[in-house]
Amino acid sequence: MESITPFPKTATHPRAARATTLPWTVATMLLGSTSIIVGLIWDISWHMTIGRDTFWTPAHMAVYLGGVLAGLSGGWLALHTTFAGTADERAVTVRFWGFRAPLGAWVAIWGALAMLTSAPFDDWWHSAYGLDVKIISPPHMVLAAGMIAIQIGAMLLVLALQNRAAAGETGGESRVLGTAFLYAAGVVLLMLASVLMEDSYPNAQHGAHFYRASCLVYPVLLAAVARASRLRWAATKTALFYTVLSLAMVWILPLFPAQPKLAPINLPLDHMAAPLFPLLLIVPACTIDLILQRRSGTGARRARWWTAPLLATAFLALFLAVQWPFSKFLLSPAAQNAVFAGDRHWDYSRVPGDWMTQYWHKNRPPMTPRAAGAAWLIAAVSAQVGLGLGAWMARVQR
Repeated sequence: MESITPFPKTATHPRAARATTLPWTVATMLLGSTSIIVGLIWDISWHMTIGRDTFWTPAHMAVYLGGVLAGLSGGWLALHTTFAGTADERAVTVRFWGFRAPLGAWVAIWGALAMLTSAPFDDWWHSAYGLDVKIISPPHMVLAAGMIAIQIGAMLLVLALQNRAAAGETGGESRVLGTAFLYAAGVVLLMLASVLMEDSYPNAQHGAHFYRASCLVYPVLLAAVARASRLRWAATKTALFYTVLSLAMVWILPLFPAQPKLAPINLPLDHMAAPLFPLLLIVPACTIDLILQRRSGTGARRARWWTAPLLATAFLALFLAVQWPFSKFLLSPAAQNAVFAGDRHWDYSRVPGDWMTQYWHKNRPPMTPRAAGAAWLIAAVSAQVGLGLGAWMARVQR
């Protein structure tokens, strides 16, 4: 694959100055990315409520529909640009095996192929080793890599369009594409939170491991988006999209009746289990925006050496300040309702007990000052990587 080189700032996409809506290929890619995360969360709830009864569940179909949509839109971009694209369209693509397409399209195509490859592999794996095996298995890892690739591909695809529209000073187009980029980033943020779900129960949010994992994963994306976006309050809007999508799944899934089908059934359920209530990432995200707006300016400017440590301090301090007491609320009777779903995220195999409303300390290191220092160091590295990634993303135009 050819290297990505800076694109002349005077060049724009041929439709950039006229259109104020998303190209259908980008909209289809974003729809596929959304279908994947909705299907994934739905599938997790399906396993927690019913168990894996067949490959052809609606949740699985939603996941693979997203892969098909992303693969078809990326494939159409490659074929159209290669055989019927204009000189301007070809100038903003990457060449691979003689075909031309935007970088995001290639990443999404690879993700779609990985997802479709994992489908028969996963069906065989379950037939050989059981219907409800562990999450970490070879076919699941191939599937997860494909899903993440499609979501990153969607983000890169709209990112390049955003950067070219901004270079051409087309305000309406830049705002539409900038918002689409932040939505794509919000979907990626929700995917990351879903990957960390098993370590993010409210019962674990007074432990060191939860904060170390959070400091490793979330600052890199929020810092990168805040620096690469052409819109103000980019990290905040990304966290807002994550929160809205997550809340929709928390509130909608329990509305559907369902019952367990696989033994042992220790906790009888009569509705779909809810996902975990979203983390309060919007608070540290807002502060990240404030710091970068006051200290670093736009994504094109160079961040100072102390920017990453300052972002790490703000992220960890504010995340601790809001998530620590909020986890206590989620474990209280006040959260056992349809809004916060504090008692609706347990799977049918759990044995009910007081442990459901208590913090888990056994075999889990507590959040001591030393552990907080380690979490801060992790956050500083994560933020520095995010700033560097964001600086690269701000220059991507292919």
